[in-house]
Amino acid sequence: MERQSKNFLEKFLSLFTEVQAGEGSKSILLFFNIFLILTSYYIMKPVREALILAGGGAEIKSYASAGQALLMLGAVPAYAWLASRVNRRRLINTVTLIFMSCLGLFYALALTHVPIGVIFFLWIGVFNMMVPAQFWAFANDLHTPEAGKRLFVIFAFGASSGAVLGGIITDIMIEIVGVYQLLLVAGALLGLSLILTNIVDSRSTPVQKTDAKQLDEDTISDTGQGAFELVFRSRYLLAIAFLMMFLNWVNTTGEYILGRTVQDTATRSVSVNSAELTLGNQVNEDAIRSEVESYIGNFYAKFYTGVNTLGLLIQLFLVSRIFKYLGIRVALMVLPIIAFGGYMVMAFIPILSIIRWIKTAENATDYSLQNTVRHVLFLPTSREEKYKAKQAIDSFFVRAGDVLSAVLVYVGTTWLAFHTSQFALVCLGLVIIWLVLAVYIGIEHKKRIAAIEYG
Repeated sequence: MERQSKNFLEKFLSLFTEVQAGEGSKSILLFFNIFLILTSYYIMKPVREALILAGGGAEIKSYASAGQALLMLGAVPAYAWLASRVNRRRLINTVTLIFMSCLGLFYALALTHVPIGVIFFLWIGVFNMMVPAQFWAFANDLHTPEAGKRLFVIFAFGASSGAVLGGIITDIMIEIVGVYQLLLVAGALLGLSLILTNIVDSRSTPVQKTDAKQLDEDTISDTGQGAFELVFRSRYLLAIAFLMMFLNWVNTTGEYILGRTVQDTATRSVSVNSAELTLGNQVNEDAIRSEVESYIGNFYAKFYTGVNTLGLLIQLFLVSRIFKYLGIRVALMVLPIIAFGGYMVMAFIPILSIIRWIKTAENATDYSLQNTVRHVLFLPTSREEKYKAKQAIDSFFVRAGDVLSAVLVYVGTTWLAFHTSQFALVCLGLVIIWLVLAVYIGIEHKKRIAAIEYG
């Protein structure tokens, strides 16, 4: 049988990772699918920061993150219930359309001056966990472990590219159209991503078909097992869940440190110019708040653009090579090592410029290498685990890290009077546990891949 030759697209993609003949068109559609999802999210993210920090402050932001975990206790079982009853296309369409409708509702509430900062913060946390996780479950469903290890690099690059574009769009448009109008832009991009999902789904079949019902209806499962049950019955999945929890505990605490510093800087900066924001002898509070919102929004738009540009470069030039030459086990260790070194420096040199660049390095690696690794970890799992257990891990357990961070912030600020150095030292201890989990997962992943390859 004559071997199929690669087309131009597949030869081009092969510059970045190994792409085989026949894989190009689906790969580029999935690239743009996650590209649009992340562009939409990173248009919304600076809006979230402006609303929550200007309306409540860094502490309220930290505590609101804990509320997202409580929402997940209801959202994850609801998602698993729906996943057990519909095929994957209907599942993805239903969930995405619900989130798109919510964006229209938030826009309408904002026009009537309803305070939506905390509610929107809670909602976008659920969105960020569920919609990208849903895409990666879909991508896992379409690829074997061997193909996924090669091609997920392309999809993750699409995510990094979308994140960069989202930050750029927000940086340019926030002063032109205002904060709230960006919600409509994000909703439109999300709709385009859904169109691509349906195109790919119509051309594809899952790599794992276990019974006649799946062959005919493409349903995800019929076992009736819940998402959390699937996680707790597997030591491998449970270890991934705890790794994501500790990762997010560290990262969110670092975000609190940065957010508090940015908030203080914005307040001081606007206060210096407050004479220009007065009506007679009375301070125009609405004008001052608007200035603070714009300052914070602009800072985070630039910060996210820097983070995502670095993440994109890591994704483009390093991730596939780390996978190929060093392997998944080493790739799992990179981010916790960076975090350990960063918080060590932060503990002794707690100044804004240092904090900003530490968080830039940490977040860029998280959004590129670590993001790709955590999705690759689900390739040697069952189809039901890909959709249900992955959703639980990527949503509830990640948000559980937010809860623990909120507890740390509350105890540290209310009872212990922690400064940046003390928070950084706590993060160092958490990173050590994170490193141990990464070692265990790397070993178990290698065993699972060997079991699939050699029967």
